[in-house]
Amino acid sequence: MAEAGSSKYVRRAFVKGLLRRIFALLALAGLIYGAAALVYTTKTIFKVKRNYAVVLEKLGGDRKAVTEVGWHVRLPFFTRIEQEVPLMNQRMYLNGTIEPMRIISKENVALWTSAVLTYRIRDLHTWAIENTDPHALLQGDYDGIVKDILQAKKVDKLISDRESIKEEIFQALKSRPINEGGPTLEEKYGIEVVSFVLRETRFGEKLVAASEEKKRRELIAEAENYAADQEASRIRKLYAAYLESIKALQEALGRPDGSTDVALFHFLTQQKWATAYEKNQGGQNTIVIQNTAGTPAITLPSLPPSPGGKPQSSSGGGHGP
Repeated sequence: MAEAGSSKYVRRAFVKGLLRRIFALLALAGLIYGAAALVYTTKTIFKVKRNYAVVLEKLGGDRKAVTEVGWHVRLPFFTRIEQEVPLMNQRMYLNGTIEPMRIISKENVALWTSAVLTYRIRDLHTWAIENTDPHALLQGDYDGIVKDILQAKKVDKLISDRESIKEEIFQALKSRPINEGGPTLEEKYGIEVVSFVLRETRFGEKLVAASEEKKRRELIAEAENYAADQEASRIRKLYAAYLESIKALQEALGRPDGSTDVALFHFLTQQKWATAYEKNQGGQNTIVIQNTAGTPAITLPSLPPSPGGKPQSSSGGGHGP
C-alpha cells in the first residue's frame, strides 16, 4: 500500500512539473512576442530600403534624413519616424486624378484634358524638411502652371499642335519661375522634372456634335457658293457671246449712210434673246415681237416681174402691235 501511494504521488508531481514548464515556456514566448511587437510598432529598429529615405524627428525638434540603406536603431520616445520618402521617379496627375479635367480655352470653349508629370526628389532636405506636406504643395503649383498655359491657347492649337504645347509646358515646369523673381519648381521643392506628357485633349460630346453640324453646314454653303460661281460664270460667257452677236448684227444691218434701222434691229435682237431662252418643249419656239414707241414701216423688197411683163410690187406695213 505504501509503495502504491508513493508511485501515485510521484506521477502527480511529474504532471505538475510538466505543466509548470509548459506555462513558463508559454509565458516566455508571449513575452518575446510582445517585446517584438512593441519594437515593431514603435519602429525602434527600422529599415531603410534602396532608393528610399527616412526622416527622423528628435525630441528637441531637430529633423534628420537617413539615407543609408540597411537596418537602423533609434531611441524610443525620444525620436520618431516622421515620413518615408521614395527617391525613385514618381508621377503626378493633373488635378490629382487620372480622369480628364475641364478647362476653358482662349475663345471660352470648354475642353477636357489630362496630363501626367514625372519627377524625382534630388534634395531631401529641401523636399522633406523645408516644406510641410510637399506633395500637396507641388500639386497646387503644377496644376496652376499647366492651366495657365493651356487656357491661354486657342482651340485649334490645343487640338492640332499638342507637340509644341507639351514642350512649352515641360520647359515652364522645369525652368520658369512660379512667380516673377521667385523660384522654379525644381528649386522650391528640391526635385528634378523628368518628363511631362499630355495624355488627352478633346471636346465634350455636345461640342463634338455641334462642330460636326457646323462642318456639315459649311460644306453645304461651300457647295452652294461654288454652284453660284459656276452659274455666274456661265451667264457672263453667254452675255458676252450675245453682245458679240448683237454687235455683228448691228454692223450687218447698217444703212449706206452709216445709220442703223433701229426698229428692225430691235426686232431681230428680241428674236435672238428669245431663241437663246426657248425651252423647245414639244417642238414649240418662243417668238417675241418688239413693240417700239413709234410705228416703224418695214418695206419689203420688190417681187420679180410677172409673166405678163407687168412688174409686181408688194409693200407691207409691218407694224408693231
